[in-house]
Amino acid sequence: MAEAPKKNKRRQRKVLLGVGLDSDGHKRVTTGPNFALVGGTQETHECMVEKAVKINEKLASKGKTLDTVSSEEFEDVAHSVGLKRHIPKENDCN
Repeated sequence: MAEAPKKNKRRQRKVLLGVGLDSDGHKRVTTGPNFALVGGTQETHECMVEKAVKINEKLASKGKTLDTVSSEEFEDVAHSVGLKRHIPKENDCN
């Protein structure tokens, strides 16, 4: 009898990923326990770091982490630190 494939027992973790699309020629990378931020000008990168830290602080004050917060709660926290959901316009090429 064939053996069932073993499941990967790694625990999946949620992380914030920030990508700064503007550039001033410097390469910037900042990582934390649950975030990775890359790119951007100094101003953009500092803004991303500030927002990632604030999100983590607000979640911690609620006794939550990225792994335990619901999508709705995360969206509320992200909005409270100044992030907005981007809703792309419909593509005319379809």
